[in-house]
Amino acid sequence: MMRILVAISGASGVIMGIRLLEQLRGRTDLHLIITTTARQIITMETDYEVARVESLADHVYQNDCLSAPVASGSFLMDGMVVLPCSIKSLSSIAMCYNENLLTRAADVTLKEKRRLILGVREMPLHEGHLKLMLKLANRGAVICPPIPAFYSHPETISDLCDYFAGKVMDLLGIKHEVFKRWGN
Repeated sequence: MMRILVAISGASGVIMGIRLLEQLRGRTDLHLIITTTARQIITMETDYEVARVESLADHVYQNDCLSAPVASGSFLMDGMVVLPCSIKSLSSIAMCYNENLLTRAADVTLKEKRRLILGVREMPLHEGHLKLMLKLANRGAVICPPIPAFYSHPETISDLCDYFAGKVMDLLGIKHEVFKRWGN
C-alpha cells in the first residue's frame, strides 16, 4: 500500500484537501498535517469538525512537531500533497525555510526525489509567485492549481473537488474511478 502525506495549509479551499483525504482513505497509508490556520478555515468554510477531518487519516501530526517521522528522509513516503497550498507555504518550501513540519516534510520529499504536488490556491498571481513556482518545478515539484474541468458536467462543489482529487490521484499513480474521463 502506498504511503501518502497530505498537508492542508491555511488557504481558502480546505474542502479540496478534505475530499482528497476521503478519496485516499483505505487506498493508501494516509498521513496528515493540518496547519493552525487551516484548522480555523476548516471550521469557517465547512461543516466538518477538525477531529472528523483528522479521523480520515491513519496518522496525524502536529505542524510544530519536527520530530515526526515524515520529517526524515529515512521514513519512506511515496508522495506528498499540499492542498490547498497557501502562498506562505509555497514560499517557505521554495526558500527551504523549514520552520514547521509541513515545510520540512516538503523539503525532505524534494531532496529524496519523491513526488511533491502543490495545489496552489491563489489568484491572481504576481511575478514573485510565478518565480517561486518555477523554482519548485525545476526542483521536481508538480504545481497543480485546483482548476476544474467541465467535460464531466459537474453539478456540485463535491463533483468539482472530486475531479481535482482524481487528478491528484492520477499524479500519484493511484487507480480510481473518481471522475468521468475525457472520451468515456
